[in-house]
Amino acid sequence: MTDFLLELLSEEIPARMQEKASADLARLFTEELAKAGIKPESITSYVTPRRLALIAHGLPLATAAVSEETKGPKVGAPPQALEGFLRKTGLTQDQLVERDGIYFAIVEKPGRETAQVLSEAIPAIIRAFPWPKSMRWGTASASTGSLRWVRPLQGIVALLGDEIVPVEIDGLTSGAATVGHRFHHPGVITIGSAADYVEKLRACHVIVDPAERRDMIRSRAAELAAAAGLSVIPDEGLVAENAGLTEWPVPLLGHFDPGFLEVPREVIQLTLRTNQKYFVLNDKEGKLAPAFICTANITAKDGGAAIVAGNGKVLAARLSDAKFFWEQDLKVPLEGYLPKLEAMLFYEGMGTLRAKADRIADLAGWIANAYFPERDPETARRAGLLAKADLATAMVGEFPELQGIMGGYYAEKTGEKPGTVSALQQQYVPAVEGCIPACVALADRIDTLVAFFARGIKPTGSKDPFALRRAALQTIQTILANGTRMELGATIDQARVGLGVEIDSAELLDFFADRLKVQQREAGIRHDLIDAVFALGGEDDLVRLLARVKALQAFVETEDGRNLLAGYKRAANILKKEGGVPTGASAIPDYTPEAAESALIAALDAAEPKAAAAIEAEDFAAAMSALASLRGPIDAFFETVTVNDSESSKRNTRLALLEKIRVAVHNVADFSNIEG
Repeated sequence: MTDFLLELLSEEIPARMQEKASADLARLFTEELAKAGIKPESITSYVTPRRLALIAHGLPLATAAVSEETKGPKVGAPPQALEGFLRKTGLTQDQLVERDGIYFAIVEKPGRETAQVLSEAIPAIIRAFPWPKSMRWGTASASTGSLRWVRPLQGIVALLGDEIVPVEIDGLTSGAATVGHRFHHPGVITIGSAADYVEKLRACHVIVDPAERRDMIRSRAAELAAAAGLSVIPDEGLVAENAGLTEWPVPLLGHFDPGFLEVPREVIQLTLRTNQKYFVLNDKEGKLAPAFICTANITAKDGGAAIVAGNGKVLAARLSDAKFFWEQDLKVPLEGYLPKLEAMLFYEGMGTLRAKADRIADLAGWIANAYFPERDPETARRAGLLAKADLATAMVGEFPELQGIMGGYYAEKTGEKPGTVSALQQQYVPAVEGCIPACVALADRIDTLVAFFARGIKPTGSKDPFALRRAALQTIQTILANGTRMELGATIDQARVGLGVEIDSAELLDFFADRLKVQQREAGIRHDLIDAVFALGGEDDLVRLLARVKALQAFVETEDGRNLLAGYKRAANILKKEGGVPTGASAIPDYTPEAAESALIAALDAAEPKAAAAIEAEDFAAAMSALASLRGPIDAFFETVTVNDSESSKRNTRLALLEKIRVAVHNVADFSNIEG
């Protein structure tokens, strides 16, 4: 058994593609070798900006010889069947083996050298590689059949033990030579075997293990920050990105003019993190520090001073632009940006953002008045009107990720009420908290959903280009976070009126029901119980609905609940089989009822009003308790009473009694939707 090294050297691989590419290489390699019956003991994968590599541990030097047996036709079968089998196997009739009246073809396949298998597998892997984006290059790129790779492929190292595996693809041949760090060691390195690959490259300033590069960045950044009395804001995504940009990562600490801290924190963080790939730092009080950590790809002779100075200049230019946008935007009150929304479309055929702002204002005021009567609806209206105004500012034009956040800052600076400021800041948060912010967020999301559903634009399968599922989910999250007793159907109708459109409200409510099931699944709530409550109709208060569902789940998981469900389903099945209750039939017997029959009638007469009163009081646990009292009488009824009696009066009365059971249970939930 021996180890195999494969390295594919290229120009820079985008950082975002590296992790998946490394996994894809290991997967494709395993699949190709499996076709020849070879399975490595394990695979170690490596990736840097310039190379994809793996080491396959424990490969045999050759595959074992195998004997393949193929079953053929029966002896004496029609000649055509035998001829077809011979063509398929490439044998003659005298080479077949007869066993139990059946022909068998036995083909002895000799083993193959693993090096030969690898020589064929590697070009297949390279040609089949699933890069999200790839390119052709050089003179061969004129042909559509030429090699494609993420960036020009420059070299292949293929070593089985210490022997080169011959590989050729589009004029590129394998060898044992690679290159080190682009600046520290640009010359050729000869790899002896898989065993010395990692350390030889380390000696040439290349860390091939991305996890090790991440650790280097994380630990050194923390050391630099601590030495300056600062702390790094944790950002694993940025750690991974910097590791994907460097082969020899060297974090460096730099500073910027404290005057830039006049700009909102989020602007500075976005500039550092997104535009420059720098780590953001806090001081000891948790405030933003005028400092940054960049990651160089070189150990500089001057300790990195020139690199830090260069990065500082680029950052200063970026922050100067941001400060200019901030100061210019503040020259106009937030309301002054509303006219600019006239030139910005919400969506083709759905009017402008200015029109949407008016709709959000009206609906937010209506929601506040209907569901938050203790709050000022005019504040909700004002917040709704200004919600999209920052989309017309220079800052949001440059940094779209800051929409809403900047609106909150501008509203605060121009003296808007705290409720308005909070509403603008939170409008894109999944679960918005607070009365005024909730009014605005709900108005915005419900208006969007109604607008798209009215145009017949709905999510299909995995496609949801306008994030309507997310809008519905965030509506649910906001309602539940605030305990808002909203009649969702009425709110949808109000949004419809504001838009001046027609819509099937029931369809949109079903869409919300589906999102609620997804959202509650993580909380352990059964989807069939949500269906059971929604099926009653007329229930669109999500807070009340969920309280009922939770009480129902607690009940059906008890022995009483399981037995009552079984009794209900038995009653429902009998009613279905008999075609329902005959017209005019009554659950009040005109004959002397059996004891179990009388007990069930009495239990229903007692339980129905108790359950109804409990539901009216929204004491759903008490409603379930009232239903639980029916469990014993129903069991006894089915054990001792014959429903399908030969006397039609008894049969009809007992069917009516079963219908009464069904109706009593349906006052709480539609048990026909409950599984089990």
